[in-house]
Order: sequence, then C-alpha cells, then structure tokens
Amino acid sequence: MITRRTLEQLDQNDPLAPFRDRFVLPCGVIYLDGNSLGPLPRATPARIAHLIQHEWGEGLIRSWNDAGWIDLASQVASGIAQLIGAPPGSVVVADSTSVNLFKSLAAALQLRPARQVIVSERGNFPTDLYIAQGLTTLLGGRHELRLVEPEELPAAIDEETAVVMLTHVNYGTGAMHDMAAITHAAHARGALALWDLAHSAGAVPVDLTAADADLAVGCGYKFLNGGPGAPAFLYAAPRLHETLRMPITGWLGHADPFAFETTYRPAAGLAQATVGTPPILSLAALQVGVAIALEAPMSQVRTKSQAQVKLLAELFQHAAPGRFHRVTPDDPARHGSQLCLAHPDAYAIMQALIARGVIGDFRAPDILRFGITPLTLRYAELWDAAEILGEVMAQDTWRDAAYATRQTVT
Repeated sequence: MITRRTLEQLDQNDPLAPFRDRFVLPCGVIYLDGNSLGPLPRATPARIAHLIQHEWGEGLIRSWNDAGWIDLASQVASGIAQLIGAPPGSVVVADSTSVNLFKSLAAALQLRPARQVIVSERGNFPTDLYIAQGLTTLLGGRHELRLVEPEELPAAIDEETAVVMLTHVNYGTGAMHDMAAITHAAHARGALALWDLAHSAGAVPVDLTAADADLAVGCGYKFLNGGPGAPAFLYAAPRLHETLRMPITGWLGHADPFAFETTYRPAAGLAQATVGTPPILSLAALQVGVAIALEAPMSQVRTKSQAQVKLLAELFQHAAPGRFHRVTPDDPARHGSQLCLAHPDAYAIMQALIARGVIGDFRAPDILRFGITPLTLRYAELWDAAEILGEVMAQDTWRDAAYATRQTVT
C-alpha cells in the first residue's frame, strides 16, 4: 500500500533530488506544468543580469565579439544536439518552433517535388497543422495535408507521400510514437520524416541518429527550462545538408554575412537555417537550462518520469475513483512525461486545483494535463496533489462559478 512515507523514502533515495535546488519553485506550489513552461533555474537571473549590466551596458556592440554573442546560438545548439542524439553541426537554434517547422516542411517538400502529400496525425498540435495548411496554400494548393489516426499511419504512407510530419509525444494525450519505426516506414515508401520534439527534448530519450530521422524541430521553454518564448531549434540529418534549401534566406544564413553582398549565397551545412540576428538575452537564459539538462543522466530522468506518471495515476484514481478517464497510454514505453485525464468539466476542475496550489493546465475540449518534470518534482508532492484533487472533487469545489470563467491562456 502506498503511503506518503513510502514516497518520502523514494525522495530520499532519488539520485535526481539535488537538481530540485537548482530551480526557483514558490512555496506552497506543486508544479505539474513544466511540460508547458519549465521553472526558472536559479542561475538564470544572475546570467541575464551580467549580460545586461556588463556585456550590453558596458561592452555595447563590442560584445558581439568580446563576449562571444555571435557564437552563442551555435554553443546552445551543440548542447541540444547532445540531448537529442544529433551529430555536431546538425542543429541550429533560432526563431520559434512554428517558424522552424515552416522552414523544415518547405525544404522537405522541395526535396520530394514529384510528391504532393503531407501525412500527419489528426490530433497533432494545432500549430503544426496550421503551418502545413498555410504552406499548402502558399504553394498554390498543389499539396494535400492528409490527417489520420495514429493506428492508421503505416497504411497512410504511400508513393504520393512527400513528408510524414508528427509530434513525437502528443500534447493532448501524452502518447509517444515509435520514431524509428515510423521513420523506417516513411523511408521504405520514399518519404521524409519530420519530427516535432517539443514535448520530448529533455524529458524522454531521443536519438535522431539511431532513428535515421530526416528533420526535427523543438522548443526551448518546456523541459529545457529556457524561459517563456525561448528560442527553438531545428535539426537536419547531415546527409541532407548539401541539397537542403531553406525557404527564408536571411543575412546570417549567408555564406559570408559581413561581406554584405547583394546576392544570397547559402552558408555551408545547416547554418543557412539561422536566417536573422539571434536574440541574445533569450539565448543566454536557454543556455543555462540546457546546461542543467545535460548534467542529468537521461536514463535516470526517464525512469523517474515513468514511475511518477504511474504513481500519480494510481493516487488520482484512489482519491477520486471513477471520476476521470485516463487518455495517456498505460504502457510506460508508449507515453511521454505527462498524465492526461478527461472530464467534461476539466477546465473548472483545473482552475480549482490551481487555486489550491496544484498547477497543471487544461487542453480543449476536456483534458486535464499534468506534466512530470523529474528534475524538480518530488514523489511526496504526488501524494499531496492527489489529496487536494480528492478534496476538490468530494467537496465539489470546482462548481464555484468563478472557476468556469475562461481565461485567455488555459
């Protein structure tokens, strides 16, 4: 039988427990939303303050050279590459996930000019689908975005498919695709595989090289703890670099940016994907988060994540039996680092939990989403979260009209 003392003992023996002190977490808060916005690393404020006061304030424009600003994006990209199993020079950090997806998808379609179909999952993150829809319109409506259920994916990939575009871990269910198997299926039919790693990088093992993935994108503000709106990343397999052409051609993607030539010449390799001036303040914050993630053995992160998802599901079921429908797969090998539960009044229930200090989030139409962040989440907090959920449901706290008012960000 699970008790709070049992979970406290797990915390005492947790090899990742020291990482908790590397982050700022408010007293009285159980944070279960790191899959949407990672917590603040304690080292970040000092890093940003030094950059603002000294590098920017005193160094001014000289800091592009003297403080190494011009190389900061490539340094962060090198760290992210290690986290996602990518070889040196195959990752750039720039722009947002959406912009990088646009660039990657457009480049992929150019590599398969005789094919007109983009295959994706019907439940994929909406922005990914919007990007694909907008791109097909921009290209004159010649391409088709074909949406299928996850179990229909193998059969949906055929000789008309140019790109299979999927999110590795589904944002609304937590289900995780078999990246290697789907990539292999795409390649067997002559298609490319493009992966969104927004809910994967830093949370679950990713090895793009072993999976033979063609392209990938991801964000820096979830499990990489880079702060709100942190820069995103883009990956392309080295075998594609010579023929890959980005649809947005900017000055820092030029072969010689400071030659200021009139005609664009793409930089060698994937450097052409950097496009514009890097956001130095955001990159400095992301660098701190990535450095912490690199210190944590991914095998330990994954083991703790799977254990905490299982425990939280069991504790929630015990606290509010039969009140929720689990949508995250039961099999630990098939889900990411989150637990998703369905309830018709999910929004109000989540607001009531947040009011009690249990912070998760809501995803339309009926999902309560709880992110598991192994570097900061204690096992004993799972017990406390379940206890509060049980009280909210038993006392019908969530029925208060105040909790039904939808805020802009859910």
